[in-house]
Amino acid sequence: MTQAPVILDDCDVRRLDTAQIDGLLRYGRLESCRDVLEEYLEQVHFRQMKSLMLRLYVGMDVYIAARRVTSDFGIPAEQFVSRFGSIDEISGKLQTIDSTTEYLHTLIEQCIRWRIESATENGNDLVKKAKSYMDANYMNEDISLKTTAEYVGLSPTYLSALFKREMKRNFTEYLTEIRIRKAKELLCSTSKLICEIAYEVGFRDYRYFSQIFKKQTGQTPRKFQADVNICPDNQTTA
Repeated sequence: MTQAPVILDDCDVRRLDTAQIDGLLRYGRLESCRDVLEEYLEQVHFRQMKSLMLRLYVGMDVYIAARRVTSDFGIPAEQFVSRFGSIDEISGKLQTIDSTTEYLHTLIEQCIRWRIESATENGNDLVKKAKSYMDANYMNEDISLKTTAEYVGLSPTYLSALFKREMKRNFTEYLTEIRIRKAKELLCSTSKLICEIAYEVGFRDYRYFSQIFKKQTGQTPRKFQADVNICPDNQTTA
């Protein structure tokens, strides 16, 4: 038997999708955020919500999403609460449909402003910090966007967007560049086996390393090494 939708005050609360709010906060434009939020509210029939409980349900969802996202780009909890109240205090701002709507619009707009300011003021510094971490840990097999984001204190999604904006390439592309650059240095200055060098710079699969190296340089590791006149007698791996 199909379960009927949960409907209160003619509003289907199953339609709530906080992923849309998350996307609006992370990537939305200030000039269009009001229209986007109105579309979200229309999806849940917000204008028909006579119940304070339902307005709280929607308001809490947006508030929690906003706090989570602003935390990702460095807004302290104290600053957020000072501006919008604690989660226990916001019911006073949601007493009517109009007051709730205005509160949510103000919340979204300010969070987007914080995001823009944070990206402008701190984006380059945060990417520099991420790059320093990658330079120090490129040889570790488990280095990833997630571990790097944790180190700099951002969400993986936000760091990925910030990194691409500042570096004009994505995280994986930059990590590969570091590894290939380090491999070239070792091929030029040591007599290590190519498979040893592959492992040392973070590749656990020698064949994959060779493929990536050739894609990046136009040469196989052996050819590159031969061209710089370092081709040890005991080098047996192509």
